[in-house]
Order: sequence, then C-alpha cells, then structure tokens
Amino acid sequence: MLKRFYKIAVIGDGGWGTTLSIHLAQKGFSVWLWGAFPAHIAQVKKSRINKKFLPGIRIPSPVHLTDNLTEALNKARLVVLAVPSQYLTGVLQKLKTSGISGKVVLSVIKGIDFPSGLRMSQVIEKELGKVPVAVLSGPTIAMEVAHKIPTTAVIASRDEKVSKDLQRIFHTEHFRIYTNSDMIGVELGGSVKNIIAIASGICDGLGLGTNTKAAMLTRGLAEMTRLGVALGAKAQTFYGLTGLGDLMTTCMSAQSRNRFVGEELGRGKSIRQIIGSMDMVAEGVETVRGIYELSRRKNVPMPITQEVYRIIYQSKRPQKAMADLLARQTRPE
Repeated sequence: MLKRFYKIAVIGDGGWGTTLSIHLAQKGFSVWLWGAFPAHIAQVKKSRINKKFLPGIRIPSPVHLTDNLTEALNKARLVVLAVPSQYLTGVLQKLKTSGISGKVVLSVIKGIDFPSGLRMSQVIEKELGKVPVAVLSGPTIAMEVAHKIPTTAVIASRDEKVSKDLQRIFHTEHFRIYTNSDMIGVELGGSVKNIIAIASGICDGLGLGTNTKAAMLTRGLAEMTRLGVALGAKAQTFYGLTGLGDLMTTCMSAQSRNRFVGEELGRGKSIRQIIGSMDMVAEGVETVRGIYELSRRKNVPMPITQEVYRIIYQSKRPQKAMADLLARQTRPE
C-alpha cells in the first residue's frame, strides 16, 4: 500500500462509488465516501448497506460515510470521482471551495459532457486547473466486482507515475489493473459503448436475433474507433478492455442499465417512462447527445449513434430506425 495515499475520498455513493470504497477499504485504506443526499447517507450509515444502489453488500467500518465534502477531502491525497457525468461540473465547483489542492484526481465516470463534447478528464481540468488526473475504465459491472468475481480494468493518465501508483492502489488478485497512456481512447470507449448498449437493447426489445446483435456490436466498435482516431486516440485502444471488452459486457449483461433502456425503448416505451422508473442513471441517455453533436462537428459518420439519438430525442420509432440503418447505401466493410 502507498502510505501517502492512506486516506482516499470517493465522491459519489452510487453502486460503483460504493463498490470501489469497499474494495479500497479491504486493501487497508481509510475511505471517506461522500453522497449528496444527507437522508440517504444517514440510512446507509445505520444499516451499513447501500440498499438503493448496491443491495446485499455490507460496507465495512473503514468506509466512513459523509455528506460533508470538506470532511471527506480533509487530508485525502486521492479523490475518486464517481458521480453521474451530468452532475460532474456542479460537484467540481463544490470541490474547489472544499480543498482540492495537492490531490490526485481519478475519474471513474463514463460519459461525455453536453453540449461541450468534453471528456470527463477535460471537464476536471477545465474546472480544477492543473491537477494530476487519471481515469479508470473497463468491463466492470459493480455487483460483480463487489462479489469479487474476476474483473479487469485500465487506468490511464498522461503521467506514467500516477498510472503506476494508482495501479498498485487498486490491483488485487480478483481486480486486475492494466495501465495505458491513451486517455482519449480509454474515455471514449467507456462512453460510446453505452450508446451501442442502448442500440443492442433495442434489438432485444424488438425481438431480433443474435445476428442483429453481433452486427450492432461490431459496427458500433467501428463507430467508436472512427471517432476516437479523429480525436487523436490510438485505434488499438478500442480493441482492448476499455473498447471491445466494455462493449461486450454492457451490451450483453442483464445488469446493464443502458441495455435495459434500449430494451424498453424497443418494446415501445418512451424515454420519459423508462427514466422515471429507474433509481440509477443510464449514462448513455445523456452521452448520446454529446457524442452525436461531437461526431457532427468532426464530420465522423456514426449511423448507429445517430439513430439512437433520433429514437431518444426525436421520438423516432425503433422499427423505422432499424430499417433506415439497413437501407443505407452499400459500401466496403
């Protein structure tokens, strides 16, 4: 364990933030888990179980729960950001007034800011200035990690020392951590895959087959790679854990919130009905707006993303969207 990182602040008490807090506490760190809603924090403190976001998993005593940001940040050298992407800017503005100087910031958020099109690390740097920033991403279903089911993930940073320090902090025999210097590719893979997961769920909701889902995954991978390369990422990153790996998990898992959203859309429900029935945030619903606008600005063809956007934000019928995808002009693969 790296002694200078003994205290760690995890900002966001959802399923992933809670899972990582437990994981770090089990490695011997003192973890302070912050949540925005005092009533929820009080309930979790009392029961030691996050019944809303991580039911059935006991939170050990080295995880301290708080709704006070200053308390969470005090003397912490590492800050793990685990809030939904659409709330990140507001949380960062609070962090600036609560004491963020001298800390390493790790984003575990998968999303793109709208309307700016900024990745989460870019939003962090925009709000906090020059702080050491890294991102963690990969095929990581929170409940599986909480149950210590073997899982792999990637930590990316422009600073190799930061990446290696964080690798040592998070790595265990059941949670294998790789490093990567391609922050652009790692973040985009973790974001765009949520859009393709919605498309995959739409296929399920429409009652389509394995052939269709395989096509959606492979052509979705092509889309995210095209956009990534246009933005300066390495193509090979998208064939690794944070691209293909995360894509497979999110498109196939019954626990995937984004796949669930797509399935309900395919069954004819409106996005308002679906979101209203969910406790957790499906990042792809917001991400598709940012990626759609970004692809238009960069003139990168992303037909699946375009159709998912039109289904969610322009009320296009999923059956029509699928027909339009298949009816596009033929071309080489």
